Amino acid sequence: MSMVSNEHARQTEGNTGEIAGGDPRLAKLVDRLPPRMGDTVTYLLKPSSRWVRIPSGALLVVGGVLAVLPVLGVWMLPLGLALLAEDVPALRSSRSKVFDWIERRKPHWLESSASKDDQT
Repeated sequence: MSMVSNEHARQTEGNTGEIAGGDPRLAKLVDRLPPRMGDTVTYLLKPSSRWVRIPSGALLVVGGVLAVLPVLGVWMLPLGLALLAEDVPALRSSRSKVFDWIERRKPHWLESSASKDDQT
């Protein structure tokens, strides 16, 4: 592993307790994202970013619903719902069910990003 990925892994491990209500499965998924996007999602999931997270999640949900327009897409809907799940208790249980499904059906999604690099 390179020095940059070691540093990113240490940063993510340090942030695991801060993001996603302590859910390690979400932290593993965020760790697999490209560094710039992972840093943005990590920032949005911090408790202090609540006033940025709620409007961002709402805009992503609206963009997902308007997926018929050229720039927007359906990918925005689950991301927006995941951001809103931090602050809306009704969505938290659904997020937990989705993570349970991922653990059963797609366990390789929750593996570390280093193993993903080794497979390619």
